Amino acid sequence: MKNPTEKISVVVPIYRNEATLVDLVERLQQVFVQLGVDGEILLVNDSSPDDSWTVIKKMANDKDGVVGLNLSRNFGQHYAISAGLANATGDWVVVMDADLQDVPEEIEKLHAKAQEGFEIVLAQRSERKDGWFKKLLSSWFYGILSYLSGTPYDGSVANFGIYNKKVIDTIVDLPEKNRFFPSMIKWVGYTSTSIPVRHSGREEGSSSYNFRRRMNLALDIILSYSDKPLRLAIKLGILFVGMSSIFAIIILIKWLNGSIEVMGYTSLILSVWFLSGIIILVLGVSGLYIGKIFENVKDRPTYIIKEKV
Repeated sequence: MKNPTEKISVVVPIYRNEATLVDLVERLQQVFVQLGVDGEILLVNDSSPDDSWTVIKKMANDKDGVVGLNLSRNFGQHYAISAGLANATGDWVVVMDADLQDVPEEIEKLHAKAQEGFEIVLAQRSERKDGWFKKLLSSWFYGILSYLSGTPYDGSVANFGIYNKKVIDTIVDLPEKNRFFPSMIKWVGYTSTSIPVRHSGREEGSSSYNFRRRMNLALDIILSYSDKPLRLAIKLGILFVGMSSIFAIIILIKWLNGSIEVMGYTSLILSVWFLSGIIILVLGVSGLYIGKIFENVKDRPTYIIKEKV
């Protein structure tokens, strides 16, 4: 029997998903019927170059509970998610991708686990249906991210999950401009767990996250949520000060013993170039942090909604 007091909102960022949208919405609406809850589907078009927005507008006009948000330009997946979260009205909020690799029917399993008292239930893709190269990129991405951010990330867990509305409200209220949904979920705390879910192969097209985009995303996350690169730069500086001090003592002893008559040109040039590179690296890391500070003090909106249907 339908429980009118409970409502589930599903937030879906859209980019090149024209072919899967209709199937996705129909399956989600069937899930709402099975659960006996009111449902809301927020489709956030991140300035997709295909006809995704045309399809979204038609479904929003023809189907109950479908809301379309059209961003003014391509802000990125996690900014599109943020736009959807800010407009979600459900007691529970599900975040998932539109390519049907996140299986809509698994929401029932996530919702059932949440009823045990958890405020966050993450979907763990125990058997990922991705190619070996994408799995390799993902492994590198989360490995580098975990090390440099100081926070462990599980590559089998992404955005897919169900979240209590108070968790979502807390995330929406976070002031930072650089948004990465999994990091924000980790930071806010609350009672959480993860459960294994089915993961499907991609129905249409290919992922827009190549190695370069993943590394740029990792860099943004690291600079926004951790100061570990600065700490590593300090440790590197201390290491080279120690090494140079030992080297200087050795050279002084050899000079006192008369073992050195002409200093080596090669070692001098290599030292200058190497240490100059270290200095430039440290300045570059510092500059990136200053750049992030500059972005935040401008206080521009994290996304702009051009149209809502």
